Amino acid sequence: MRLAPFALILAIAAPLAADVPRTAEPKLSLYQETALRCSAVLGIIASEQARKVPGATAYPPLGQRGREYFVRNAARLMDETGATRDQVSAMLQTRVQQFQDMTAKSADPKATVSATIIPCLTLLDAEVPRN
Repeated sequence: MRLAPFALILAIAAPLAADVPRTAEPKLSLYQETALRCSAVLGIIASEQARKVPGATAYPPLGQRGREYFVRNAARLMDETGATRDQVSAMLQTRVQQFQDMTAKSADPKATVSATIIPCLTLLDAEVPRN
């Protein structure tokens, strides 16, 4: 049972691990990288939900809970690595761009989004439970 979160982390981080730039960023643990990537993905879907993009409503509403997830993980990242807000913001922007690029290059963008967001929703539920 204790291995389940690690399996989720690996499922999210592994496809993008080779693309992670290492310039001017603190070295991140697998959990930190996963939280950052999930923050990016949840933010993208929340933005699409707010704009009523077709397909975005297939996922639970992410605006408020996704924002709380990011705030908690950004604070944790700054505490654990000494990164500044500007560095965390830059890292998040990089992860957003990586996800958008990966999705755009995918033969099946919907499947790519689904395969990425499902584990992130599990982490979101663990970090910011539904009311």
